[in-house]
Amino acid sequence: MTAERTQSILEKKITRRDMLKTAGVGGMGMLLGASGMGGVLTAMGAQPFSDDNPSAKNKVNFYGPYQSGILTKNPEHVYFVALNVTAKSKNELKELFQVWTEASVRMMNGEMKGNSDNTLLPPHDTGETEGLDASRLTLTFGVGPSLFEKPELGLMHQRPKELKDLPHFPKDQLDPQYVGGDLCIQACADVPQVAFHAVRNLIRDARGQVTMKWAQTGFNTYPVKKGKKETPRNLFAFKDGTANPNVDDKKEMNDVVWIQPGESKAWLTGGTYLAVRKIQMHLETWDRTALGEQEAAFGRHRDSGAPLGKSNEFDSVELDRMDEKNQPITPADSHVYLAKQVKDRILRRSFSYSNGIRPDTGAFDAGLVFISFQKNPNQFINIQNSLGRADKLNEYITHRGSGLFACFPGVKKGSYLGAALFE
Repeated sequence: MTAERTQSILEKKITRRDMLKTAGVGGMGMLLGASGMGGVLTAMGAQPFSDDNPSAKNKVNFYGPYQSGILTKNPEHVYFVALNVTAKSKNELKELFQVWTEASVRMMNGEMKGNSDNTLLPPHDTGETEGLDASRLTLTFGVGPSLFEKPELGLMHQRPKELKDLPHFPKDQLDPQYVGGDLCIQACADVPQVAFHAVRNLIRDARGQVTMKWAQTGFNTYPVKKGKKETPRNLFAFKDGTANPNVDDKKEMNDVVWIQPGESKAWLTGGTYLAVRKIQMHLETWDRTALGEQEAAFGRHRDSGAPLGKSNEFDSVELDRMDEKNQPITPADSHVYLAKQVKDRILRRSFSYSNGIRPDTGAFDAGLVFISFQKNPNQFINIQNSLGRADKLNEYITHRGSGLFACFPGVKKGSYLGAALFE
């Protein structure tokens, strides 16, 4: 046995003994999965996982019928990461999601994971959010098609037929390092350090069970008018998300976002599909383009966000409306026109990103982290196929990354993330 392996085992033994002596019920919940203590705690009558703290400042609940971060309004910062799974069995993966459940509740409460009295061991929490509140942290977890292809996990029979890699779309120039993943985590918060801290600690807890495949940060800023947050703008300065469905309309969300009983595998009822695209924006080219051409490419006025020929952002788009020369006011190759050709709808959650400078061109490495939620991947696929053929915006953007993930339904108190898949 190597010295590193011996040290690892010793650390685990000390950690368990130390935690058993010092932790309360909430701290003991952390042991579930990592030490196989779940059954013991349940038998003792203890709540195996921490609970939402309603008194926490800037708090979003973890428990509920749906995962957080999907209907949650006005997300400001995102840390999105795709992971490869190295766990050797379904039980190992199940235990990981149990550990992640406890950690997620605590971090969404704005709590630290606590520290050991033994200073010879690393702290339980990385600590960079000490003194910060919950900052409206949300955590959304999904599983990719490749996860079900691992024979050691024995999950092939649970794979939904809809869950497969997104097809190659017209104009795609994907970088393989930004494609796919066995799992994904979307962490959103009002403070970027809180989102990063959450992902950092979840991956730290999963040491030996996952490795990182790719990640991307993103940001949004919401103008406020008369006390109400307005639609954010992307790096092309156009409003992004105007035509989103109403997240407060339960029927609309059931029609567009949430998987209903019988529509997919039973474990995914109440869940949804997350599509992610990393889209590079060629800002230097855009900045040399006349305003009229920019507006024609989008099919909207830049300043107001209104459809061409209209005055208000939320005015209806009339594709058959003609100008005085009997030409369509909304060009047939505009982004809006092509999107409206498809009856499918999706819930957009897009973020801008800036990664510095591209070493190959010296241009800005910046763009859009496009994330959408839909009950069936075909909703996104149909729209993207329509856009990809003729979208005028393709002159100014390049799709670099892509992924599709099935997001679990919400978690009931006492249960854990993905329970229906594993049990």
